[in-house]
Amino acid sequence: MEISQETHLAPILASLPEWRDSLQDLREMVLANTVMCGEIPSPTFEEENLVRFLCDRFTETGLSSISIDELGNAAAILPGTDGERGPDLLVVAHVDKIWDATDDHTVTVGADTLTGRGIADNALGAAVLVTLPSVLEHLGIQLKSNLVLLGATRSFGKGDLGGLRFFLENSPHSPQAALCLEGMQLERLSYSCLGMRRGEITIDLKPSAARHPGSAGAIIPLSRIVDRILAIERPERPFTEIRLGSIEAGSAYNVAPRSASLRFEVRSESGEIVARIIEQIEEIVDEISAGHEADAELAIISTREPGDIGFSHPLVKSTRAIMETLGVEPALDPSMSELAALLDRGIPALTTGLTRGENRHTARETIEIAPLFTGLAQLVGELVLLDQALSPTDE
Repeated sequence: MEISQETHLAPILASLPEWRDSLQDLREMVLANTVMCGEIPSPTFEEENLVRFLCDRFTETGLSSISIDELGNAAAILPGTDGERGPDLLVVAHVDKIWDATDDHTVTVGADTLTGRGIADNALGAAVLVTLPSVLEHLGIQLKSNLVLLGATRSFGKGDLGGLRFFLENSPHSPQAALCLEGMQLERLSYSCLGMRRGEITIDLKPSAARHPGSAGAIIPLSRIVDRILAIERPERPFTEIRLGSIEAGSAYNVAPRSASLRFEVRSESGEIVARIIEQIEEIVDEISAGHEADAELAIISTREPGDIGFSHPLVKSTRAIMETLGVEPALDPSMSELAALLDRGIPALTTGLTRGENRHTARETIEIAPLFTGLAQLVGELVLLDQALSPTDE
C-alpha cells in the first residue's frame, strides 16, 4: 500500500477542520441513530433486532446488495465510482453487546453526553456505520472503492468473532483494507493484536465429597487452582499477563457450594507463550480432577493469534498525522476486537475510536457528544486516504 504525502495525505490534512465543522449539521441524525442502536437489546447470538434496524437504515440511504447472512451479519454496499472493477474497502462494527435482553437499555440524553448500557460498546459504532453514507454525501465525497459496510454478529465471549470470520470466509467481497469502529476512546489507535485465550474452569464436587462438602465446598479446590495459576511464571518481555475475570460459587450464606467456576484470560505478544501457559493450566486442572475431591474441566471459548501491521506501516503513519492534525494524541493500544480476524487474513486494518467516554461495561456507560465530530472527521480522513491508496490513479 503506497501512500504519498504529496498526492494523498496533504490535501486530506488540510480538509479535516472543515469536515469536522460541517459534520455538526448531522448532529441530530447521528444522535438519533445512536440512541436507537443503544435501546435495542443485542446480546451475543441474539442480535437479530439490531441487525434488522441496520438493514432498514441501509435501505433508507439507498445502499445496494443489502443482505443478512447465515450468521446474522448485516451487510450493504455503497458502490464506488470505479464500479465492479474498483477495490473493496471494509468498515465493520460489531453489533452485539454484553448485556442480556432483559436488562434496561434506556439511553439518557444529556446536554453533552449519552448514557446507557452498551452505548459505547458498541451502539455508537453501529450507529456511525449506518450514518456513514450520509456523512460522505454531506461532505460531497465519492469514493472510487466499493465501501462494504458490515454489522458483525457474535463478537463477544463464545461468539469468538464468529460473525466477521464467517463473512470473510464466505463473502464474494475481498476487502483490500478495513477499519473497525469502536465507540471509545477517541485517542485509540490499534494496529496490532495480542495472542489470547479465554477460558472457563468449572469445578463439581465428586459424590463422596458432595455428601459432606465441609464449610467451603467447591471453593476449596477452585482456590487451589487460582493459587497455582497465579504462580505460573510469565515474562515481562514479550508482554504477557494472566487475568482472572470472575469467580462464581454458591447461592446462599449458609450452604457450601457443590460447584464453582472461574473465567480467565491469557494474553501475550507471543502466541507460543500463550499456548505454553494454557498447557500449564490444563495440567493444573487435570491434577485437581485426578484427586478424590472434585471434577474439574477447562473450556477454551475464545482465541486470538498475534498480528501486527507495524508502527511504520503507511496507514498507521498517515493515521497518526490525521489524529494529530485534529488535536488528538494517539494512544497505541493492542486490540482484541474484529481487528484480529482481519490481521489473520493479511488485511491491512486499524481499530479506531469515535469519541471519549467512561464507565465502560457498566449500567452508567457514557459517551461525550462534542468529541464525536472529531472522531467522524478522523474516520472520513482514513477512508479517503485508503480509497486513494487502493484505487488506480487516473491517467
